[in-house]
Amino acid sequence: MPRRYTAPVVLPCDPACSVIRDGAVDVGDDGRITYVGPAAAEFDGPVTALSGILLPGLVNAHAHTPMTLLRGMGGDLPLLRWLREIIWPAEAKLRAEDVRNGMLLGSLEMLSRGVTTSAEMYFHAEEMADAVLTTGARAVLGGPIMDLPGLDWRQMIAAAERWIDADGLRFGPGERIELSFAAHSAYMLPPEALRLTAEAAAARGALVQIHVAEAANEDEQQRAEFGSVPKLLEQAGMLDGRVLAAHAIHLSDEDIALFAAHGVGVAHCPGSNGKLASGIARLTDLRAASVPVGLGTDGPASNDDLDLWEEIRLAAMFARLSTKDSAALSGPAALLLATRGGAEALGRNDIGALEAGRWADFVHIEPDDFTLALGLDVPDEQLLANLVWATGSRQVRDVWVAGDQVLAEGESTRADSAKVRAAAKESAARIRG
Repeated sequence: MPRRYTAPVVLPCDPACSVIRDGAVDVGDDGRITYVGPAAAEFDGPVTALSGILLPGLVNAHAHTPMTLLRGMGGDLPLLRWLREIIWPAEAKLRAEDVRNGMLLGSLEMLSRGVTTSAEMYFHAEEMADAVLTTGARAVLGGPIMDLPGLDWRQMIAAAERWIDADGLRFGPGERIELSFAAHSAYMLPPEALRLTAEAAAARGALVQIHVAEAANEDEQQRAEFGSVPKLLEQAGMLDGRVLAAHAIHLSDEDIALFAAHGVGVAHCPGSNGKLASGIARLTDLRAASVPVGLGTDGPASNDDLDLWEEIRLAAMFARLSTKDSAALSGPAALLLATRGGAEALGRNDIGALEAGRWADFVHIEPDDFTLALGLDVPDEQLLANLVWATGSRQVRDVWVAGDQVLAEGESTRADSAKVRAAAKESAARIRG
């Protein structure tokens, strides 16, 4: 049944980051938004009146969410040592059920922070899909394609092809699952693998997720041979399709121009980049070149949480510090990176904003908090500043995905969080042992 939701403040996250006072969001029986605007508009149907703020569900543009099981391991190492000495040996012990347990835990964590969509690259993607459908969230999934002892990248490409060909690019209630090709990186794959991945993805209209230029020393061989990783990806034909480049820190002007020319999306992960001392991405230059940029948490073992509101603040602060310009990225602009920008980076126009035709993925922020003690009737600029810089995820109370309420009063409506935590704890203990 079509339903209306009203609130004192609605943030549609349009390009201007407008503030609608006494607003409404109407949801059709197909789970898509039919109207966003003043609540005074006529509506014939049930109305749910909410306090506080309604805004789109946040889009986590890059994550390895099952790594909740590895949280806190090797936290003081740089990227490549952290992977080789800590993470890869631990991941070798993972079973399919462990990945499901870790994904369930992380999915509930993200929903509790107002994150409704995540782009995931991890093993046992079928288990991740099952976990996401259980919690009611939304995800773009890909099993990693890697060239390591015991792993066959050709079989990994073929597995992704078979799954998409069998189930379609998107499936599940409200198209909650989108499948992708997750080529790990140029330094973990030969050029032939990059080319064949690009061809397989293009034939299906699928997204390719790939780590690009995260650490300064990870791709020295590729830079020496091809000039840069973006140039290698262009030569392999990968930039001609849908591509999401995660991290994209160490880019030249020419690399940024390549991304802009091909419409490559970037997942900016300031928290993980800072913790691993990988560097600061050239966010202001990417945005100036009109490269679609979203925000990602990266894995919860390198961040170490899945709170995208922290990434909003870090993105703005790092942009200001790196340019020595306090106006380099405003609070509202940073909020748009986590919503509309994340959708654009993923090549999606059906999530990330409250607009007619998009899926009804939205979040209710309760105003009863110290940071909103001045009320909601302050000027728009101050309201947005208080939300972005002070409140964040602290007051997320309710979440809807495709019109279905999946979080009510801070608790999942779909999964027993106590059982999820217990199962994740058991898996983590076995991996440590």
